[in-house]
Amino acid sequence: MKVNSANDQAINLKSVDPEDMNDVLVKIEKSFNISLNDTPANEVQNFGKLCDVVVEKVKKTNDGCTTQQAFYKLRNAIHASAGHDNDIIKPQTKLTDLFPRDSRIEAIAAIEEEMGFEIKLLKPKQWIVNAFTMLLVVSFVFAFYYLAIGIAGIIVAGLGLQLAGRLGKEMHIKTIGDLAEKIAREHYIKCKREASAVNKNEVSEKLKQLIVTNA
Repeated sequence: MKVNSANDQAINLKSVDPEDMNDVLVKIEKSFNISLNDTPANEVQNFGKLCDVVVEKVKKTNDGCTTQQAFYKLRNAIHASAGHDNDIIKPQTKLTDLFPRDSRIEAIAAIEEEMGFEIKLLKPKQWIVNAFTMLLVVSFVFAFYYLAIGIAGIIVAGLGLQLAGRLGKEMHIKTIGDLAEKIAREHYIKCKREASAVNKNEVSEKLKQLIVTNA
């Protein structure tokens, strides 16, 4: 779904697949810490109306940059949990320089605890995910012919995917700045100095990012 800044208010979201749109709305609720359950369907089918609904629910405005605040919050968390000097934590700093592979899981867990929410930075290697996903699909097919084998395969695949998710050490984001943008997009309200302070133009940008990323 492409959203052009010149025509934001007129963008019609009816063309977005309903399942994709539901996922987007869930992410919007989590990011802005609001509920859209009481919002009429016609108010979320147009980008301009959706933006107005979010702003109205969050209330008030503020010109502070959430991405910048997310960066400072992240930098403070890294300093507090890992002891890195703030001077070396810059937007262009590479994450691999701060988080060596052998201690990456523990370091990220400590940062998440310090920040008070998950940043979901680490992932397993893609070939591992693909292998267990393939096993899951094959096991489903086997279950129609050899029930015991199929169920065993499904269990192994499920446990494998779960374990891979917990032990994954791959970072698909390269810099502190990229991570700050991700945090600002997914945890908008938690990055604001005041939860009620929101800039309408910034809300519009965050909504566009969520829609483009997920729809």
